Amino acid sequence: MVMSKLQVICIGEALIDKIINRSDSNSKNYLGGAPANVVCALRKLHVPATFIGCLGDDDFGREFVELFHQLNVNIDFLQIAKQYPTRIVKVIRNESGDRSFSGFESTKSNAFADEMLDKFLITKNIKNLNKQFLNTKYIVTGTNLLAFTKSAESLYFILDFAKNFRIKVIIDVNWREIFWENSSINKGIHIKKVKNFLHYADILKLASEEAFLFFDTNDPSEISKVLAKQPDVIITNGANPINWYINDKKGSNEVIRHSSKVIDTTGAGDAFLAGLISRYYFDSNPNDLSKIKEYIEFASVCGLLTCFGEGAIEQQPHEKSVYKFLDDFGW
Repeated sequence: MVMSKLQVICIGEALIDKIINRSDSNSKNYLGGAPANVVCALRKLHVPATFIGCLGDDDFGREFVELFHQLNVNIDFLQIAKQYPTRIVKVIRNESGDRSFSGFESTKSNAFADEMLDKFLITKNIKNLNKQFLNTKYIVTGTNLLAFTKSAESLYFILDFAKNFRIKVIIDVNWREIFWENSSINKGIHIKKVKNFLHYADILKLASEEAFLFFDTNDPSEISKVLAKQPDVIITNGANPINWYINDKKGSNEVIRHSSKVIDTTGAGDAFLAGLISRYYFDSNPNDLSKIKEYIEFASVCGLLTCFGEGAIEQQPHEKSVYKFLDDFGW
């Protein structure tokens, strides 16, 4: 594959997953947050990448900075919030490795660093952002920043500014109701806000339950029709087939299973998305049906291999590991 000079920019939260085992109540902290997970996974797949987000001026924030340096993630637009901590999410993991979110670790502050992403600081660096956007193929983001006024304003500003460039926007819905719980607005308004935001998408990834929540269907072609850009839509559903609508072609991939090795599913969807983006990155217009299925297959293995260890980032695979797995299992 010929390496392009273009990059991918990931925007959103970098936080700590405090994984608590249901069986023994033991816990361990891992670096995480969907956009941070994606940017790290992209670098392991040889895709140049930048992270835009806000971290606390604390030990966890410094761990992230060190990790980003190790992986050669561009952090020109990383902000540090002096008065707010890096968010810690409590993740309950059951015996089969599946997880659920049970809230945030309480702190003295009534807010967290990720929600403090500041539009003013971005505009102060607008010349550099302009330069970066000239060299950007995709922007990747989720919806959690929308739950907070300041970070939502920053996210909208970045995406609106990106309209001046030929950048495709990839959105992973990644609906986490706990991010919205302190809002005085009712859930119906939250859902409407997120659904409206999805009109930015050129490529949309969602879980089946999110598809039903926002669109009352998990048919990817039907979802594509009602959005402004008629995006490619990929719908995951745990161990069930992945349904997709890409380049006006509709299809489905069986999920590769290896349940005996699954330890922790945290970050599997983010690794899947990074795997898919890496295929798009090198061939942005996959028109052939078999090629699309091959890309989804590659992405699925990225997600699966991430489940073979604890935490969202540590176990993310390099490209060679994915192809070796596919060869070993005859896919």
